Amino acid sequence: MGARSFLKLRALMADELVVLILFLLLLPAVGIEVPLTSVLVLVLVLLVKDILIAPYVLGGGAEKRPEIGPESLLGETAVVVEDLTPEGLVKLEGEVWSAKCVNGTAKRGEEVVVIGVSGAKVLVERRASPESSLSPQDGSS
Repeated sequence: MGARSFLKLRALMADELVVLILFLLLLPAVGIEVPLTSVLVLVLVLLVKDILIAPYVLGGGAEKRPEIGPESLLGETAVVVEDLTPEGLVKLEGEVWSAKCVNGTAKRGEEVVVIGVSGAKVLVERRASPESSLSPQDGSS
């Protein structure tokens, strides 16, 4: 279990700790006694709730990327099969798609990344080339 999952699990189980502190320490300190069996039943119900929702929370839940539909294409890499000037065709997951390059143009054979879907057209961006990430060379040698 990663550190992030451990923290999510701790946050998920915080309500049981709060209930125990409230019913076993704070309420008796001000003169309110709650039967121990009632406290245990409440904590048991909260634990069952945690067991039921833990797979969703620890598995990514709402943060998890959809696996079907157009949204499942976001972040995928496509290869240009017809120059994008800015519109053309790309091959994505074995299928040819109509595409629009949102940051300029892309030549046949270049890899692009899907950043959106508009109807039956994918919106793509060119990948940053390794040369563009290098600092400019000093012209004097």
